[in-house]
Amino acid sequence: MMAAVASLSVAFAAEAGEADVVAATFARAADGTYRFDVSVRHADAGWDHYSDKWQVIGPDGTVLGERVLAHPHDTEQPFTRSQSGIVIPQGVATVTIRAHDKVHGWGGAELVVELGS
Repeated sequence: MMAAVASLSVAFAAEAGEADVVAATFARAADGTYRFDVSVRHADAGWDHYSDKWQVIGPDGTVLGERVLAHPHDTEQPFTRSQSGIVIPQGVATVTIRAHDKVHGWGGAELVVELGS
């Protein structure tokens, strides 16, 4: 099993803005799929303005995996959620993880993760 950690230091405003990916780990399962544990920071402000998903993106822009976040995390920041069963095509060495919020959409800090060989 392969595992790795990536992290990013980001400055954050006190008010709800874009959702930032601040850390991620991954592991490759015996069946060749990946599990990603992704930490997101966003000043969630209730049901109308919260980080509602994150995605694993291939180098060509293809969405390889997505975790939908079902509720706000007003008092849990940053928060970490996982997604298993993500298929990474052979030969892909890096992926980008991005987070989305219900007001601003995409656009916060993304994290590039080196998968190794």
